[in-house]
Amino acid sequence: MSLSDCKHGSSPQTDHTYSLHSLPLSKDSGKTPTRTSFDFKRLSLTNLRSVSKVKVVSFLMGLTLMFLIMASHILTWDRKGLLLTPPPFHPLRPAVVPTGKAAAEVSSEINLIDVKLLVKIIGSKLEYTPRKVPDEKDVVGTNSHLFSVIPRHFLPSVKSPCWYEEFSDELSTDPYGRNHYALRTKSFRTVCDRLRTSFPRHLQHSGGKRFRLRCLPFFYIVGQPKCGTTDLFYRLLLHPEVKFNTIKEPHWWTRKRFGYIRFKDGFQETFPVEDYLDLFDLAAHNIQEGISGNSSGDHRSLITGDAQTVDVSTGEASASTMWDNQVWSYLHTDTEETETPFLAQDFIHRVQPGAKIIIMLRDPGERLYSDYLYFKMANKSTEDFHHKVVESVQLFQSCLSERSLRSCAYNTSLSNAMPVRLHLGMYVVFLLDWLTVFQSEQILVLRLEDYAANFKDCDILPAGPLSEQVEAALYRRPKSNTRRTADRNLGHMLPATSDLLRRFHQPFNHKLASVLDNKAFHWSNAPEGA
Repeated sequence: MSLSDCKHGSSPQTDHTYSLHSLPLSKDSGKTPTRTSFDFKRLSLTNLRSVSKVKVVSFLMGLTLMFLIMASHILTWDRKGLLLTPPPFHPLRPAVVPTGKAAAEVSSEINLIDVKLLVKIIGSKLEYTPRKVPDEKDVVGTNSHLFSVIPRHFLPSVKSPCWYEEFSDELSTDPYGRNHYALRTKSFRTVCDRLRTSFPRHLQHSGGKRFRLRCLPFFYIVGQPKCGTTDLFYRLLLHPEVKFNTIKEPHWWTRKRFGYIRFKDGFQETFPVEDYLDLFDLAAHNIQEGISGNSSGDHRSLITGDAQTVDVSTGEASASTMWDNQVWSYLHTDTEETETPFLAQDFIHRVQPGAKIIIMLRDPGERLYSDYLYFKMANKSTEDFHHKVVESVQLFQSCLSERSLRSCAYNTSLSNAMPVRLHLGMYVVFLLDWLTVFQSEQILVLRLEDYAANFKDCDILPAGPLSEQVEAALYRRPKSNTRRTADRNLGHMLPATSDLLRRFHQPFNHKLASVLDNKAFHWSNAPEGA
């Protein structure tokens, strides 16, 4: 696989909202509320006569002074554009902007955010020294068990990274009884019922010991969210040489191996590497049958891999793998480091240096709008999206005034504060980090616009002829995760929002196009998304 994209086409394929922190309650919160409004109807002439002239004059002077102060503040706001000037970045205090349609109309004058200055700052900060890849011993030191389970070398006769692991338990033992994926996922529980039945006959015997075949993914579809990864996953699953894991997004490398399922729920339970490997047992059983069918029956050749090549491969498609490294901020709350010390790709590369990486991208503004529509369940509108985009741009600008570009792209507090996931569209920041450990030839970067226009032109499928039935199934399969009817009825985002996002992402897109040597990644003429 190469770093270059497939031929670009013209038509695209058709959790996460965060509310502002509430203002702190006063000390009298919970008591009987005090009436603060002034009742003019009850202020009759008789009552006025009972009030001293001094009090009346004082009241009128105070009222006049109050109006003068309010007028001066309003004039100041109009002159300085104060409503759209971001405050200094603070991880727990997001900026406040006007809400509703008024915000959409006012903020259409996006020069109040000083976008030109922000784009200039982003452009200057995009030229940074590549990160220092952690030493291998430091990576291994974070999880010695992981690296003791997975060997350094795999069977040479199998396309997927597979090896034989001694099975020392009794045959009556349920090999999937304690698997956390099976306990939490009904679909995988059903698969485990099938695997459990055929498990004994897939065990191999050599030297008086029993062995089971273990496999890791041959390739990883690592991102990005709302860029067509689901459609690609299920379309590839139809290929006879591809045997996927039974869960599309295990999120093991980024979350579950650390004990987190949803960060908002805090630490849950650690999913050991054995649970992750179980996900690929269905593929391993298919590969085992291929090995057994190609071998001469010599069990020694099975253990050493001295058999004909088996071209069956497997993969997984967790769309968080490319960008999500938030777990380190939860594990190391006492550290003062502003950038993530370890990334998911450090661990994948350490156990599997030859892994193939697939990245699917789309116009970042369209990706963000699709992300908003998919994950926000209620009260969606183009005005609400505009408001959230403006606030997120403000927060990112505030962070950038204090931190490096990489630090802001990976910053957990900023991610939690932004009402839409603006940082996920900074594709080049994440891609450059993947290129610090993997060679460019191992990474295939696709545009959703090209993939949706002509799947055949994208060099994704394994080599080899396909039957007419398989080819028809691959190319005629209905698109996955298309936009819901109610969301389609909202129409496209506001022109002001589209323009703001286009200008904000421009330096990131230009850098990406330069790294990939493909001008299509400018998305300068990207059509509206569906």
